[in-house]
Amino acid sequence: MTTAATDAPAPTPTARSLWTRFRGPLLALLLLVVSGVVLGALQSGEQHGRLDPRSADRTGSRALSQLLAAHGVSTQVVTSSEEAAAAAGPGTTLLVTDPDLLTPDQLTGLHTATAHTPGRTVLLAPRTAALETFAPGVQMERPAPTSVRRPSCSLPDARRAGSALLGGLRYATAVEGADRCYPGAGAATLLRLPAPDNGRDTVLLGSADLLYNHHLAEHGNASLALQLLGTHKHLVWYLPSVSDPSSVQDDQRGFFDLIPSGWRWALLQLAFAAVLAALWRARRLGPLVAERLPVTVPAAETTEGHARLYEQAHARDRAADVLRSATRTRLAPLIGVSSAHAHTADVLLPALHTHLASAPGTEAGPHALLFGPAPADDRALVHLADQLDALESSIVSQERHAPREHPDR
Repeated sequence: MTTAATDAPAPTPTARSLWTRFRGPLLALLLLVVSGVVLGALQSGEQHGRLDPRSADRTGSRALSQLLAAHGVSTQVVTSSEEAAAAAGPGTTLLVTDPDLLTPDQLTGLHTATAHTPGRTVLLAPRTAALETFAPGVQMERPAPTSVRRPSCSLPDARRAGSALLGGLRYATAVEGADRCYPGAGAATLLRLPAPDNGRDTVLLGSADLLYNHHLAEHGNASLALQLLGTHKHLVWYLPSVSDPSSVQDDQRGFFDLIPSGWRWALLQLAFAAVLAALWRARRLGPLVAERLPVTVPAAETTEGHARLYEQAHARDRAADVLRSATRTRLAPLIGVSSAHAHTADVLLPALHTHLASAPGTEAGPHALLFGPAPADDRALVHLADQLDALESSIVSQERHAPREHPDR
């Protein structure tokens, strides 16, 4: 009857081995985070205070606000749709700097509050949702490059301003009496829809470049902006914000709805790469495959190569198993144990104790040497190899000096 050898405990990973194993993914993650921070800082620097009448940045609109104030037009900055609806009373101009940030409920509420009050509504680069609410019957066309364009229309404000920096989204409509100005490829980049009975007309601008501080003094930009926004003595400057409480909808959007479509493919590629990296890092040593070598390799070189592989992988448990197995295989015929039971502790150890009765003792017992746990470190592995060698040498020496019986002649 035989019993299985005690399983060797797995070696504890060291800090160096953990760093060697995970440094690649950690460095890639660090590079991704640093790139995101740098890009975010650069983009935030470019868009800080964009179209804000209080900002003196390149993309701010403080210069326009001061120009309007010099002509007697007061500017009120609001950041919520409720404030915009309450402030856009009769005889006011309502400027919506980013209509695409508004939800359908906000668009509807703002249009309902201003639909029956005389004045003007100016929308910057509105898309389908805003057009359906504020300018039904207007179709959005593909964007045109932003450049200096001539009015090419009969709108008095545009004719007095002359050439201006316009482009971006283009608009087409069949509404009678509409002014189609600064055309690009056949469609207007400035479209003015006539006022119905209530007296509030609507102006659509394909881009907001002419309102920026660093473009206002160029060409006829200042004149056009002043006439479009200074028609009435009070201007409501609406800066939509995602923090507006009224932007919360009943049907909350999920995480993937908040990610731009272009980033979804990037996230999919990153997820695929992460799965491949996990499979690569989770690989295990498979069984040995015997193959014919193209050249003859000396046994010493093969042994040294295996030892270096074990050292590189910190596989002290495998190296100890190889040393112990080889020692047991060589000791078995010396102590009268068949090769079939060379690795059976219940058979090998009793025979070994019999031969060790008169042999020099070892620091550790035979069971710990031949069937013990894995060494804790490289020093312990070298010590184990020395003890196994001493044990084998003592058995060989005893066999050499043992008296031999001579047969009768």
